[in-house]
Amino acid sequence: MPATTASSTLRLDAEAALRALVGREDVALRDDQWTAIEALVERRARALVVQRTGWGKSAVYFVATTLLRARGAGPTVIVSPLLALMRDQIAAAARAGIRAATVNSANVTEWEDVHAAIAAGDVDVLLCSPERLNNPQFRDEVLPRLAADAGLVVIDEAHCISDWGHDFRPDYRRIRTLLADLPSGIPVLATTATANARVTADVAEQLGVTAGATDPAAGAPDTAGADVLVLRGALDRESLHLAVLHLPDPATRVAWLAEALQDIDGSGIVYCLTVSAAEEVASQLRAAGLAVGAYTGRTDPAERERLEEDLKADRVKALVATSALGMGFDKPNLAFVVHLGAPSSPIAYYQQVGRAGRGVDRAVAVLLPGQEDRAIWEWFGSQAFPAEDQVRATLAALSPDQPVSVAVLESQVDLTRGRLEAMLKVLDVDGAVRRVRGGWLSTGAAWEYDAERYRRVAQARLAEQRTMLEYQSTDGCRMAYLRRVLDDPELAASGEGIADAGGARDAMAPDWRCGRCDRCGGVALPEAPDRDAVTEARSQMDRVGVELTARRQWPSGMDRLGLDLRGRIPAEEQAEPGRAIARLDGLGWSGQLRDLFAARDEEGRPADGETPAPLRTAAVRVLDDWDALWAPGPDGERALAVQGVVAIRSVTRPRLVEHLSTGLARYLGIPLVGTVGPAAGREAPDRHDVNSAQRLAGVAHRLSLELSEAAAAGLPGRAVLLVDDLTDSGWTLTVAARQLRLAGASAVYPFVLGQR
Repeated sequence: MPATTASSTLRLDAEAALRALVGREDVALRDDQWTAIEALVERRARALVVQRTGWGKSAVYFVATTLLRARGAGPTVIVSPLLALMRDQIAAAARAGIRAATVNSANVTEWEDVHAAIAAGDVDVLLCSPERLNNPQFRDEVLPRLAADAGLVVIDEAHCISDWGHDFRPDYRRIRTLLADLPSGIPVLATTATANARVTADVAEQLGVTAGATDPAAGAPDTAGADVLVLRGALDRESLHLAVLHLPDPATRVAWLAEALQDIDGSGIVYCLTVSAAEEVASQLRAAGLAVGAYTGRTDPAERERLEEDLKADRVKALVATSALGMGFDKPNLAFVVHLGAPSSPIAYYQQVGRAGRGVDRAVAVLLPGQEDRAIWEWFGSQAFPAEDQVRATLAALSPDQPVSVAVLESQVDLTRGRLEAMLKVLDVDGAVRRVRGGWLSTGAAWEYDAERYRRVAQARLAEQRTMLEYQSTDGCRMAYLRRVLDDPELAASGEGIADAGGARDAMAPDWRCGRCDRCGGVALPEAPDRDAVTEARSQMDRVGVELTARRQWPSGMDRLGLDLRGRIPAEEQAEPGRAIARLDGLGWSGQLRDLFAARDEEGRPADGETPAPLRTAAVRVLDDWDALWAPGPDGERALAVQGVVAIRSVTRPRLVEHLSTGLARYLGIPLVGTVGPAAGREAPDRHDVNSAQRLAGVAHRLSLELSEAAAAGLPGRAVLLVDDLTDSGWTLTVAARQLRLAGASAVYPFVLGQR
């Protein structure tokens, strides 16, 4: 058959598969969709498709799967990052008669059945998470068979491969090893909606590029190389109306949101930067009569699925979410996306607003930046790849023969568990360590610390933060600005300036304007809320008191740190549940607490002084509302259940803690009976950026009871209020409470101003 005839027949088959997929007879493939499908099916090529959300990237791999399976190819393996995305993909595949299955953390009981179905040829598409690629059993027993028999390999949300992207995931880098082990002739497709030129070049290079720069930040080549077909499309979406609204404080922003959601037709997403903020905003919107749900990394998986379905069915007005609701969520008629706080990257921002307007003529995306945004960006930035000495300490703690668990490593490496686990994943991909059942092994392979690359990644992150600030203040077209900084190829072709490797930008060409954003006059937003609405929102935010959950278990490996602490903490040595005024990452009182703990004196040390008057009032309110501190008295009135106050003597803010504890004792009418403080020679404050075991060891070796003989003699059988300024890991409160309980206290109730 002539090549042109074969190609025509293939396209007819592809169009038929597309119609089956979407359930409509009036659809046709886009030119770039066909280009990618033909390359995968006819040439068994490797391709990278960078197209905006809703363009139809999933249609490319499902249609290609149908054609390849009809030609006798093996199943398609899709590496997909989120359960929500997998659920939508499986539903889409079923509509086209494609048999899809998944292996992920939520269906462990089904894995054996799925593996048997694959072996029997009853699965057309297998979806797996990138983390599954390094599950020892899956990696060693299942993956080799899949790699040998696969008809197509798909990497969805492929920007996660690149540490230059906004959502780099170490497990995604393992895909590079998977691709290197594929037999020749197996096509590979990578897709993403969120990649600028630098990320595109990096991903394409990892897919198999042999020409061009190996480090895109050092100067990305004009093309990704001949070995990978790269298809990049325009970012503009004609339905999307962008706006930025500057309001003075959280109460005003939440009040505006509560009124705006009453007026905007349809349903949507409200993004917050932290879990606490999302939960608080959802609570306030519900109090205002709006049907909303909170969707965060703390939300139970089953609850997440229910909330997703509620939003798709318009049973809720909005989900108030963190970035946990991001990639892959599919609701074509999503009417709005509002950000309370700006993401730190324009790529992340456009990825999230891109959820809206896919199947409607008009959708609005409003950004309400906050003064606290930069502090939150800085915190996330502090979680970057660890310093070389910490990495070397981890490698030295591992054995080539005996697996070491993360819990045991915590007793030997001063990194938080999250950073330790992320670092191990990177070292695994680099070949320096290997995950096995029971923990991690050292491979003994040579490994170099790429300090220069990590430095450039950090610089790129800072450049992206500056870009987000520029987006908020630009007096030009919002969409043009985003298209330019995200290297939209259509704008680049028309002469618009684009970002260079270091974050600098060419002069803005004024040629293209969207005509739809607030700068172009295409958005009419509700006015700022009136004083009564703001007062009501502020009143809702005025709630004080969050529970501090007492520690119940000692970390593993404490004997290696010189402490005989193991297993469950005995009930007679535990603290009671405590209270803080608020968490530092929320709204309302969180702002005053952040200001208090961020303040520095002229020499750069933490500012110290008396407890600010508003926080004194808030602390008293917490005590008054804390039922456990009060017991019914003989005359029906409440009687105080604690008989004394003990302060944790602070090195960094001694006046603050002394003033706070003395004032609370005076208010309650009970004595300040003593302190718990650092032993002589241990006055230097401990580090807080270490893992649980290291933090506990530092606290336990440092703190001791400081009670007079009379106070020590009077302590047995009495309950005390334990006061500190700030808690993070909870180990300071746990150790101090244990010492008081061992000295005879019947109960210890911790109280702090803020919880980090």
